Amino acid sequence: MKKSHNILFLLVSILLIPSCAQESRTKVLFVIVDGISSDIIEKVATPNLDAIAKEGGYTHAYVGGEKNGYSETPTISAVGYNSLLTGTWANKHNVWGNSIKEPNYNYWTIFRYVKESNPDLKTAVYSTWLDNRTKLVGEGLAKTGNSNIDYSYDGYEHDTITFPHGDTRIYIHKIDEHITKEAAKSIKRDAPDLSWVYLEYTDDMGHQYGDSEQFHDAIKIMDKQIGKLREAMAYRKEKHNENWEIYITTDHGRHASNGMGHGGQSDRERATWIVTNAKDLNSYFMDETPGIIDIMPAMLRSLHITPTTEQVYEMDGVPITGKISVAKPTASLHKGVLTIDWKSYVPDENLKIYLATTNNFSEGKKDEYKLVAEVISKKGEARISLENTSIKLYKIVIEGKYNSVNTWVEQ
Repeated sequence: MKKSHNILFLLVSILLIPSCAQESRTKVLFVIVDGISSDIIEKVATPNLDAIAKEGGYTHAYVGGEKNGYSETPTISAVGYNSLLTGTWANKHNVWGNSIKEPNYNYWTIFRYVKESNPDLKTAVYSTWLDNRTKLVGEGLAKTGNSNIDYSYDGYEHDTITFPHGDTRIYIHKIDEHITKEAAKSIKRDAPDLSWVYLEYTDDMGHQYGDSEQFHDAIKIMDKQIGKLREAMAYRKEKHNENWEIYITTDHGRHASNGMGHGGQSDRERATWIVTNAKDLNSYFMDETPGIIDIMPAMLRSLHITPTTEQVYEMDGVPITGKISVAKPTASLHKGVLTIDWKSYVPDENLKIYLATTNNFSEGKKDEYKLVAEVISKKGEARISLENTSIKLYKIVIEGKYNSVNTWVEQ
């Protein structure tokens, strides 16, 4: 009898082995294509983006933080990249321009989360711009935990022999082509768990020609480059049974008048978009206008990475995949009463509201949050009477079962 049980156990084990071997870990690739407002991406034929969106979805999105609010963020390239990387706006990550003077590395990038979670996970950066890896990700810096990038193809803008500079920006197009080629080869060969592809040429044509045929042609070129990445992902899926998730977005829109500039808070400069093949897109993605900050939390979910509570409380982004409890928090303070609003996604859920009156997190320290209310989510509003009305900063966290959101009130 005992022996037959062992044989049965062995047979069950053998039957289970193929099933386990067939399970595939999700690989995540995100692509930033520079400077394409949503109105333009919808005018130009982009068959590869369309095919990806058909698998998952397409949505209008935004950059620029809270307009006229505490988190208002310049619609500038490096600023947008870091908002995606950290899931926070510039008031936290502290990148205000392309010079990238003093990033606040206490707000981790997606790359650091990956390496701190599991050093065996492989990461890659394929970028026309070296600063993306060395300054934004901060590879090898003590302030970023000396985290490394396993595969990097970048810095070609400094190679004036292979890519000679001239009066036009055609050399950037050639670098983008090279980046795409190397990224596709690396994806097929190395299959990083997290990859970032950055392509610049579209923004160059926007700056040089504004709303023009040249700008539209650059977008068509970009779409073909996306097609090469699609082919590489399809190869890995077919040959290695891997699940590849891709998120494609842009860092800012264009100036309203002629499309040449950006950096301000006009609707068109803030108007961006997201394309993804993710299957578990939620109603926040489908029915609202998510921000560039909302991509990173979704990628963390796909990679099965859970930040600490303190880190979650600082993230401005709401996951665009999977279940969420709450989104779109706002708060105002009037005559000692703090009014907090939100949009509920699980109406019958109990939400917890916490307050902190310090910003120690920005210095790598801990904020002490105090539970001030528990409310039914469907109410959509809470009012908190404050004992001390002289405090200058209130950091507010609304915590649900599936996610937390935060907002600030400064006075």
